[in-house]
Parts: sequence; C-alpha cells; structure tokens
Amino acid sequence: MKEIADIIGAYQNAVKENRKAALATVVKVEGSSYRRPGARMLVTDDGMLTGAISGGCLEGDALRKALSAIHQGENKLVTYDTTDEDDAKFGVQLGCNGIVHILFEPISEDDKLNPIELLKEVNARRENCVICTLFSLENKDQPGTVMMFRENECLEKIADEISGAVKNDSFDVLKLKLSRFENYSIGTNEFNAFLEFIPPPVQLIIAGAGNDAQPLAEMANILGWEVIVADGRQTHCSVQRFPKAKQVLIAKPEQILNQIDVDGQTAFVLMTHNYNYDIALLNLLLNTTAPYIGTLGPKKKLMRMLEELNQTDQELRINGPTGLDIGAETAEEIAVSIIAEIKAVLSGASAGMLKEKKNPIHHYDLKSN
Repeated sequence: MKEIADIIGAYQNAVKENRKAALATVVKVEGSSYRRPGARMLVTDDGMLTGAISGGCLEGDALRKALSAIHQGENKLVTYDTTDEDDAKFGVQLGCNGIVHILFEPISEDDKLNPIELLKEVNARRENCVICTLFSLENKDQPGTVMMFRENECLEKIADEISGAVKNDSFDVLKLKLSRFENYSIGTNEFNAFLEFIPPPVQLIIAGAGNDAQPLAEMANILGWEVIVADGRQTHCSVQRFPKAKQVLIAKPEQILNQIDVDGQTAFVLMTHNYNYDIALLNLLLNTTAPYIGTLGPKKKLMRMLEELNQTDQELRINGPTGLDIGAETAEEIAVSIIAEIKAVLSGASAGMLKEKKNPIHHYDLKSN
C-alpha cells in the first residue's frame, strides 16, 4: 500500500508540472524474481521513477520502454527472460533465473478510469479490494488495469462478455484473500488476468507515548502503516513527539476504541508502562476482533492481568511479551522485533528463517479457467 500511495503522490505532482507518465506493473513471473506480480513503478517523461519493479536491474531498461509507451500512447507488454545463463545479452543483468512480464500503461488524464484513478480508489477506504489487470502473452492488444472491485463497489472498463466472470472470480479472491491468475476469452483472443488482492494498510495503535514508542512509530511509518498513538499524558502524547502519526490521542482507555475502527489489519501494542492503563485497555480489546494484541513486559505481567480479568483462557490470543526473539535490547531493536512479529501474524507467516522454508517464498493460485 505504501508503494501505491507513493505512486499516487508522484503522479499528482507530475500533473501539476504538466508531465506525462506511464505505470509499469509486474503482471506475471515465471521462476525467480526480486519483485512479484503487483509490483509497480511510475515513470514520468523527465525520467523520475517512483516505486520499483525489480532490485534495480530492470529500471534502466524499463525507463526506456515506459518513455516509448508514453510517446506512442499505447499499452505495451515487455518480457525479460533471464533463464539463459548468459543473461548479460539481455542487457539487464537480472541474475534471478526467471521470466518477468511487465506491462507499461501511459496515463491519460482524460480517462476517468485510468490506472492511477483506480489505484486512488484502492487507497480511498480501509476495505479489502481486488485490482484486475488484463494482458496477453500472445497478442499485441493489452487492455491493462481495467477494474477495481470491492464487495459492494466496482469500477470497470471490461468487455461485457467477460465482465460477469471477472467479477465472480474477484469475489472469490476477496473471500480467500489470495491473489491469483485467470484466463478469459474476448472474441477469438485469449487474455491473462492478474486478480490482485489488496488489503488496507496495517493500522497500528500504540498505547503509550514514551520514548520507546517513538522508534516503533517511525518504523511503522516507513512501512506505510497508519500509526495511531494513544496515551493519557499530555506531556508525552503530542504531535511534536510523533509527527508522522496519523492520529495522536490524549485519551483514557475507554475513550480509545470510540475513535478507532478495528478491522482485520489492526494491531494494538500496549506499552504505557502503566499497569492500570494497560489492564483497562486490555479488558476492552479482548471484546474486539483485532487480529493482533501485544503487551510489552514480562509474561508474568500479562498473566497477572488476565487473572485479574478472569480471562486466562485468552492467553494464546495475546502476544505477550510482544515481539520476536531476536535478542533485542535497545528501543530500536525492540521496535524491529515488534514490527516483524505483527507482520508475520497478519500475513499468516511462520516468522522462521527463510533458508529453512521448504515451499516458495511467495505463493499464488495459478488456477486458470
């Protein structure tokens, strides 16, 4: 989501400067690649790049392809094949032993459903959504980013003959919360579709405005998470101390939830260092559907709070002590530990070492019609 927000901001600046732009999107990967389908990069006609479609090896050639798409005014699909050991002949030095298909779409302000406008809709509300990108590996015709789909909203520019099927498949993607690929026929032409599941950004509520909360808020902001800091102390809880937080709430525990919509991407970390504040807030959070609740401090503190609340059966639901065991000591190291655990929990990942993972790092359902 941060990449999408950055791209939207860069495009808005380009419009103000009367610059033309193109959106480059990784739509399909075969084998290994640094970025996966859904990675995006905005290219403006002055050579500015926002976002990334690789680890840096593709960007130079992608700039040229994007400028060509802008000049010709049509979508283009470019394939980078580095399965040959002598990948130097492709001029991109990928070193990933994979095939990467990238779609380049020049952005027209006159098109009210251009890719940037659809991405703006993604960013407009805290709701799960699906972006559909249609492309062809065989034909010149490249429809591009054609739909933004939510459960109760759809913006599309899709041929009528496949519109219903795309919507049905998108609903399944929403239900399963998993991106996938499909194939559709328009007339005699076959098209691939990347149905990308995009959840809202993580919403991190930090209960506690002490010095140790500052690096946690900073790191979450770097990731594009929406940070809310809440504390009852006016001396600590201020915009000056947390300038990048979306909200800074001077509030009692019972006032916090009235100002926050808890959803499937909401995480709470209790770190006020005030036992009474923490236990009062924990009591309220146990009645929510928040997928992550973390408490700073030793395990015995958490058990004491749960015992006082007669909620010892909730022990497994709470991440206490919050964070992964990485040997963290400083506030910054502890922040890394907490951020990593939240990401793992919300992603359903093991938080283990990648070298010990038996399956591919990334997974997509490759089912086709």
